[in-house]
Formats: sequence, C-alpha cells, structure tokens
Amino acid sequence: MAYNSENDWLLRVRGLTKIYGEPVNSSVDRTGPEFASNICPESGAIVAIANIDFDLYPGEVLGIVGESGSGKSTLVQLLYFDQAATSGTVLFRGVDEGRTDILTLSNQRKRYVKNHLMGMVYQNPRDGLNFSFSSGGNIAEKLLMAGTFHVGNIRGRASYLLTQTEVPVQRMDETPASFSGGMQQRVQISKAIANNPPLVFLDEVTSGLDVSVQARVLDLIRRLQQEMGISMIVVSHDLGVIRMLTDRTIVLKHGRIVEHGLTDQILQDPQHAYTQLLVSSLL
Repeated sequence: MAYNSENDWLLRVRGLTKIYGEPVNSSVDRTGPEFASNICPESGAIVAIANIDFDLYPGEVLGIVGESGSGKSTLVQLLYFDQAATSGTVLFRGVDEGRTDILTLSNQRKRYVKNHLMGMVYQNPRDGLNFSFSSGGNIAEKLLMAGTFHVGNIRGRASYLLTQTEVPVQRMDETPASFSGGMQQRVQISKAIANNPPLVFLDEVTSGLDVSVQARVLDLIRRLQQEMGISMIVVSHDLGVIRMLTDRTIVLKHGRIVEHGLTDQILQDPQHAYTQLLVSSLL
C-alpha cells in the first residue's frame, strides 16, 4: 500500500511532546537516544516523548514499537486525550476537515471525538471496560455516549459485535470479570469499534495473553481491520505483533523516533543500531 499524497492523510502529528515535571529550556535537547536517557540531568523532568512527527492514512495500520519506557503508550494516550500534551499539534480529518488542532478542542468536543470518531483497546481490559457492567452493557455504554438510544438497536449491535469478535452471544449479559483474558480483550475490541470509528488505537493488546490466545486475538484484529477499513495505530514491544498487523512502523527510543518506514523494510533491513537489536532479538 502506497501513501504518497500530501492531502490524503487521516491524522497528522507534528512536534508532539510530553514532559513530566518541571523542565528547563534545555530538557528536550539534553535527553533522548544520544544521551541514553529521557530524564533531564538538570531538572529531573522526564521527557516521555519529544518532537514526534508522522502522518496516518485512511485504512492504514501504523506500528509504534520500542522497549518499555520508550514513550509509545504515552503517544497514543495523548492522541486519545487520556493525557494532555506539553506541546505539538494534531490534525484529524474527521474534525473540521483537518483544519483544527484537536489538542486545543474544548473538553466537550474532545468527548465527542472520542465517542464518535475513535476507539481504544488498552493493554489491561480493566482500563477499557467497566467490570460492573455486562459485556453487552459495555458496548451499550459506547453507543449511548454517541447518541444511540434505541434499546433494540443497541442490543442488536452488541449481539452482532460480540459474534464478530467470537464472544458467545449467550454470555452478553455476563460481566467481563467472569471471562478469560482473551475474551475480555475481544469484548474491549467490540466496544472500541461499536460506532465504526475511522481510527482505533491498540496499546499492547496481547501482552499477558497465552501465545495461542495472542494468535487468535491478532487474527481477529487483522480480519476486522480489513473488513471495516479502519485506520489503526498499534503499540507493541513485540515485533512479531508489528510484523503481523502493520503496514508502516515507527521505532521509538527514549521518547524519540529513531527509524520509520515500511514494516517489511524495517524488519528486513533495519538501519538504526537499536532497530537492528530489536530485529535480531526476533530472529
């Protein structure tokens, strides 16, 4: 899949930066891969990510890979408004035709974007599901927040999504607490795609799952993405996951992009020493 058009993007990220603590003017310049640290030696501020630039295209799956602490989860949490960015701009084609920096939206408009135009699947299902609701109730919650109130339509949509994600419909009224980890993730995926959003984030969705369960969840994600044409940003420390799901990949280290390109090219001919290390650990 080729992505060349200057005007064909769905999401455009420029200069995205998140700093924890009180930085000094040189905090960004004194951290990163060349310093082997994301902690400012002068102020102690943590530069989680800095100066992140990329575009995401309609129907594309973009991988974000890096070790623990590289900033990859922070990146998607900023894009999903779970955290506030320190600086940078994010344009999203679904909002004002891509003319407005969505980081500057009011909280009300941000909620609208999250409920109508985005979905998130977290590493820990407890972050994305309400364990006091039934599995069907979790999907209903997403639909209600997006303005769907007809009970029959909600239950019908929930039944359809659970079937699509291989969750037995007869268990729709059970809480996720009674489900296996893999089934909890499938309910979370159902909730994330309930409103047919153009953009879904997946943050380490197979971590902690048995290998056989991982494979089924990844197959499910790939099938749903292809059928629905959803753009996805997939965060993982596992290059096997990245290889299976993504078209392009960004490699993060100490909060900076050290390499990006087509996934196949990065896996077959990594250029940066850190990427070479990651790929060699996969072989």
